[in-house]
Amino acid sequence: MSPAVQGVIVLVVTLVILLSGAPVAFALGAIALSFLVIFQGVDALQVAAETFYSSLHDFTLVSIPMFVMMGAAIGSSPAGKDLYEALDRWLYRVPGGLVISNIGACSIFAALTGSSPACCAAIGKMGIPEMRRRGYPDDVATGAICAGGTLGILIPPSITFILYGIATESSIGRLFLAGVLPGVLLTALFILWTMFILWKRGFRSHALDFRYSWRQKFQSIPKILPFVLVILGVMYTLYGGVATPSEAAGVGAALCVVLAVAIYRMWSPDKWWLILYDTTRESVMILMIIAAAVLFGYMLTSLYLTQTLAQAIADMHVNRWVLMFLINIFLLVCGFFIPPAAIILMTAPILLPIITAAGFDPIWFGVIITINMEIGLIHPPVGLNLYIVNSIAPDVPVTKIMYGTIPYVLCMMLAIVILCIFPEIATWLPDTLMGPVRGG
Repeated sequence: MSPAVQGVIVLVVTLVILLSGAPVAFALGAIALSFLVIFQGVDALQVAAETFYSSLHDFTLVSIPMFVMMGAAIGSSPAGKDLYEALDRWLYRVPGGLVISNIGACSIFAALTGSSPACCAAIGKMGIPEMRRRGYPDDVATGAICAGGTLGILIPPSITFILYGIATESSIGRLFLAGVLPGVLLTALFILWTMFILWKRGFRSHALDFRYSWRQKFQSIPKILPFVLVILGVMYTLYGGVATPSEAAGVGAALCVVLAVAIYRMWSPDKWWLILYDTTRESVMILMIIAAAVLFGYMLTSLYLTQTLAQAIADMHVNRWVLMFLINIFLLVCGFFIPPAAIILMTAPILLPIITAAGFDPIWFGVIITINMEIGLIHPPVGLNLYIVNSIAPDVPVTKIMYGTIPYVLCMMLAIVILCIFPEIATWLPDTLMGPVRGG
C-alpha cells in the first residue's frame, strides 16, 4: 500500500474519531498505536513507550503547569472583576465604552493567564450581564467576549506559543515577543469594529451627564497594578536573559498565588483546592496531548506520510503566497474540529520544513498559526468560547452568539493579511530585543 493511500486512511480515521468527541490525547495515542501495528507489525510497539516518555522528558515543559497555575490563581480571585471595573471607569465616555472595556480587560487578562477559556470565562461572567443590563445588543455583547477571550493564546505568556516552540524547537522567548504587537493589532481591530457598529446603530450606554470622578477612577487601580507588575517582571526576566521560561514561569506563579492571598484574602482551603485542582487537571491534559501527539507524529514519520505530504506540496511549484494561502485554509479547517494544542503539535513539525523552504520566518509563522487557532475557538463545531459564553448567558441562542462573532472572525482574517503584508509587525520586536536569528 502506497504512503498516499495510507495517509488518506489515517486522515479519515483521525477525523472520524476526533469528531466523535473522544478525548484528544487518548484518541491520538490509540490511532498511532493501531496504525503502527497494522502497517508495521507488533514489533513497532517496542519504541512506543520510549517515544511517549521522551516526549515529556523536557525541562521546558515545566513552564506549562507553572503558567497554568498562574492563570488559575488569578482566575479564582476577583482580579478579572477589578480589572474590568477599572477599565470601565476610564473608558466609559468612549462610544461603546463598556464593550471596549471588556475587550481591553480580555487583552490584559490574557497576559495574566495565557488561556483563552479562562480569559473568556473570567471577563464574561462580569461583562456580559452588565452589558446586557445597560441595553447593549446581545450579539455585540457576547461576540465581543468570545473574540476578546481568544487573545489569551496570542498575547504572551501563551501556552500555545510554548507548544509551538517545543514542536518546532523555536525560541519561546522570541515567540512571546512576536505575539505582543499582533496582539495589540488584533485588540485594536476588535475595538474599531465595536465602535463602528455601535455608532452605526446609534447606541449610547450612559446618560450625557453621567460622570466618574477622578477619585473613583484612581481608586480602581491599586488592586490590579500588582498583577500587571508581575507580568512585566516575568517578561523582563524572560527577555532580559535573567531566567529561562521555566524559571520565569515558576516565579510568576508563586508571586500570583501570593498576591491572590494577600490582596483578596484567599485563605480558605476550598479556594486553594480549586486552584490546585484546576492546575493539575489542565496541566495533565496538555501534557498527555503533547505525549500522544509526539507518538502520533512518530507514526506519521515512520510510515513516510509526512515526507510524502511535504514532497507533494513541494512538487506543486506554486507561488509561495499561494502556498501560504493553502496552509491557512488547511489550518482554518483543522481549527473547526480539533483543539489548538492538538493541531499545533500534529501539524507544526510537518509544516515547518515546508514554510522555511518557501522562505517564511518560523517565528512569524508561529503567530499566523496561533491566529488561525483563535478563529477555531469561536467557530463551530468545536468553538469552545461559544459554549463558555452560552453557559454565562444561556437565554441567548448559540446562533445569535455565532452571528455576533462573524465580524471578529473577519477581523482576525484581516490581521493575517496585514501580517503577510507587513511581517515585521511580528518579527521586529524579537529581532530588536534579542537580535536577529543567526543565519536568518
